[in-house]
Amino acid sequence: MTDETKGSTVPRRQLGRMLTQLRQDAGYSLDRAAGELECSRQKVWRIEKGMVPVRTPDIRIICAMYRVSPEMRDVLVGLARETRAKGWWHSYGDSIPAWFSLYVGLEAVASSLRYYNADLIPGLLQTHEYTTGLFLRNRPELDEAERAKAVAVRLQRQGLLTRRLPPAPDLAVVLSEAVLRRPVLDRSVMAGQLRHLLDVLELRNVSVRVLPLSAGPPLASEAGSFVILDFPPMPGGGAAEPTTVYIEGLTGALYLDKPPEVAAYEHVWAGLEAVALDEGESKKMIKAIIGECYG
Repeated sequence: MTDETKGSTVPRRQLGRMLTQLRQDAGYSLDRAAGELECSRQKVWRIEKGMVPVRTPDIRIICAMYRVSPEMRDVLVGLARETRAKGWWHSYGDSIPAWFSLYVGLEAVASSLRYYNADLIPGLLQTHEYTTGLFLRNRPELDEAERAKAVAVRLQRQGLLTRRLPPAPDLAVVLSEAVLRRPVLDRSVMAGQLRHLLDVLELRNVSVRVLPLSAGPPLASEAGSFVILDFPPMPGGGAAEPTTVYIEGLTGALYLDKPPEVAAYEHVWAGLEAVALDEGESKKMIKAIIGECYG
């Protein structure tokens, strides 16, 4: 899996799930596995969560410890080799934190993305000026070169919305009305951003709906901003990646894929769709706010 749109994220997660099941089948706790591997519990956990690539020698040692069959060992070794493949985002180095690199890889292979934000325009829909303004305001410690790389990463991610192969994912966004009224830098930047939203809405795979302030606090106010990622079937008919909820923080992120966790956020999303304006009314509101606040 060396295609730059796939990178190493999916095989890492597949490998991690298989290693977790094999560890549990062998009767090993995380602590016991870490002890016998002479590494930290955190390292074993990160491997099983697909957050880091794994060396093939380490896989062979793990397979011996869990008494894995030669056939299964060969499958795991093959997956481990694929985890070393690098996506385009790796060329930006430290501009992308390790915990966010995992998300970029998942985003690149998703078949659909459902995004709720009460504070900002999503990165996939931001203009260059809006993104730059955010970094100037929120990351003033970055020098000009670092800031330019961070902006470039965000803008390059947007290419997935118009790519031909693999097919571009569907993007459904629900934004609080407050996001549209909260300026970044100056009025002209925000006006340009809102006009860009209207332009992007012409893409058949993109939907943006506005949650009006008059709707009152939604259930999502307790959940905060989040993204729900769905994935296509794997080539060859293998099991698809599980639907995953991504929640970002200042210094890390949560990746939730257990059915009860996903169901809770699916419920929140359904609530948002029930009270958000439809696409036509959302366009009218965006145009009205441009005239009212930034005209």
